[in-house]
Amino acid sequence: MMPGQIPDPLMTAGSLPSVGPLAGIPATTLTDHLKLAELYSLGAVLSPLILNRQAKRPFDVSQGESDDDEERKKRRREKNKVAAARCRNRRKERTDLLQKESERLETLNSELKSQIEELKSERQQLIVMLNLHRPTCIVRTDSVKSTESDQRSEQSD
Repeated sequence: MMPGQIPDPLMTAGSLPSVGPLAGIPATTLTDHLKLAELYSLGAVLSPLILNRQAKRPFDVSQGESDDDEERKKRRREKNKVAAARCRNRRKERTDLLQKESERLETLNSELKSQIEELKSERQQLIVMLNLHRPTCIVRTDSVKSTESDQRSEQSD
């Protein structure tokens, strides 16, 4: 690297060996200090939650408030646990009810299908009987005509 040249930001601490001896600090420690200094200088902009990722709340919560918060969290968790159990039970009951209704409808469907088959069979038997009877059945055409003529005469009157 040339003197006065800006170092590459992707450069690792091991690639800056000349900086450490000048300052009397090893290069890795120096870069760590620089990184921390940059973070602290941005501290006014950054939230404490970003700087301390493990913390769920800022550090300035007093002990009495945290006990109340813990108690409130505990009660909320317990209520949620009970509500979740109730929800699971309702869902299970609803599933059981739907399963029974499904079985009932399947049974009804199969009964209706068998009834359809029986009616089709009966229809076929009746058609066969009618076809067997037709040659022996004598339909009087004059009786049919007389009925028609009677109806015509009644309409004209």
